[in-house]
Amino acid sequence: MRLEIFCEDRPGIAREVLDILAEKHIDLRGIEVDPVGKMYLHLPDLSFEELKTLLPAIRRIKGVQDVRTTAFMPTERDHFELATLLETLPDPVISIDDKGRILIINPAAARLLKGRVEELQGQLLANWLSGFNLHRWLEDEEPAPVTMLVKLGGQRLLTDFLPIWVCDEQERQTLAGAVVTAKTPHRLNSQLNQAQESTASLDAILAQSSVMKRLIRQAKKLAQLDAPLLVQGETGTGKELLARACHDSSLRRQKPFLALNCASLPDSVAETELFGYGPNAFSGAPASGKRGVFEVADGGTVFLDEVGDLAPAIQVKLLRLLQDGSFRRVGDEAERKVNVRIICSTQRDLAALCRDGQFRQDLYYRLNVLSLTLPPLRERRDDILPLAAHFLERHCAALGREPVALSQATQNLLLNYPWPGNVRQLENCLLRAVSLLDGGQIEPKHLELPSQTPSVSLGDAALDGTLDEVMKRFEKSLLERLYPAYPSSRQLAKKLGVSHTAVANKLRDYGINKKK
Repeated sequence: MRLEIFCEDRPGIAREVLDILAEKHIDLRGIEVDPVGKMYLHLPDLSFEELKTLLPAIRRIKGVQDVRTTAFMPTERDHFELATLLETLPDPVISIDDKGRILIINPAAARLLKGRVEELQGQLLANWLSGFNLHRWLEDEEPAPVTMLVKLGGQRLLTDFLPIWVCDEQERQTLAGAVVTAKTPHRLNSQLNQAQESTASLDAILAQSSVMKRLIRQAKKLAQLDAPLLVQGETGTGKELLARACHDSSLRRQKPFLALNCASLPDSVAETELFGYGPNAFSGAPASGKRGVFEVADGGTVFLDEVGDLAPAIQVKLLRLLQDGSFRRVGDEAERKVNVRIICSTQRDLAALCRDGQFRQDLYYRLNVLSLTLPPLRERRDDILPLAAHFLERHCAALGREPVALSQATQNLLLNYPWPGNVRQLENCLLRAVSLLDGGQIEPKHLELPSQTPSVSLGDAALDGTLDEVMKRFEKSLLERLYPAYPSSRQLAKKLGVSHTAVANKLRDYGINKKK
């Protein structure tokens, strides 16, 4: 069990937490302190009764705002994500110490050296290297990064030798070893050509705001990798559009891009859609069976929308596919292999689902190797009017009518509306306005947008009970009405002028979430 404590950065607060654990005779397996005001405890699994007394005791410590269970310690997450990233990288990556011994080696490098990861660790890399004096380079007073064509594992590869420096308390640098990465000339040329030809798709995404420009820059880098990519964002922000653009900007762009909405299909249908089925899966199945999405997209990309809704059994099969590309069709014993890149999207908090036991932690770590978070439209206001102009031009052309304009009042409304439905809501409201418009200018009355701050009222029945009960009903009603327009605890806290922690606790107490 792991606990996440939100607290002030105060001397002695960690000791007070440890005193409570000692008083309750609870073993401590690990502790980590985050400089931004968090503390993490790794404890043995506790019973509900033990947890019920421990959490309030920690909350009573001066400076502690909240404490809750969490799925992982920060170092556990960092370690697993690093290991997963190394496993999924298609290029050889090797970390060596200052004597040239292999410390970390990814599967691609192990295949290059024709050995297993466990066997190669501790061996001298020079045994497989020719054309470069590794020991002399490591013994230099200040070895500089080197890129050269060498023979590694019997193949000619363009190889980078990058020194690793660590600093002591006096800021003195010491050589700790090096990282060695390699590429075949053919793969390097392919990547260069692809980079020159295929950035147009991402460049076509409209991005005037600084937050979207930064996202596009990140996406161009991540699109070139083969590791799984997790795209997060609220509904209507354009997660599938970004996923498709990443595919079109990758080395897989000539292969299929297939998308599947995991939330829209029953579990049994989702499994056959993803993995296919064999000839004996059910009565009347064709003799050849049927290929699933992963087989059809072999060599390309599969986009899994709302991956958090996958059933546990499908999560297990997906984890196996991510590990080595192998799977079995439903009702078939034959094992098959595919080479696909998986891009997932979600508007749910996968880490929270892991804590609640609804999503596998190991699958979460596998999927969250690389991630992009699409900002909501209210946080990219510089994009609202350019997007509106783009949608108006497209819809007018589709409807065969003259271009229409937005009045100044309409522009002001678009800029100040919170857009709970994000870009999709903006596009749909403009399509409706253009379709019903008689003149050549759109006014606010033509948009028919839901009120962004509905009135909150209580009937006579809601006034029954004590003052505390009435206030709680009013508070719950207020939060339920405001949350769709400000769908995060931080935004809602800013709107109401209270702390983020207080709003988060209220939302949890009243069971208010984005699905309401």
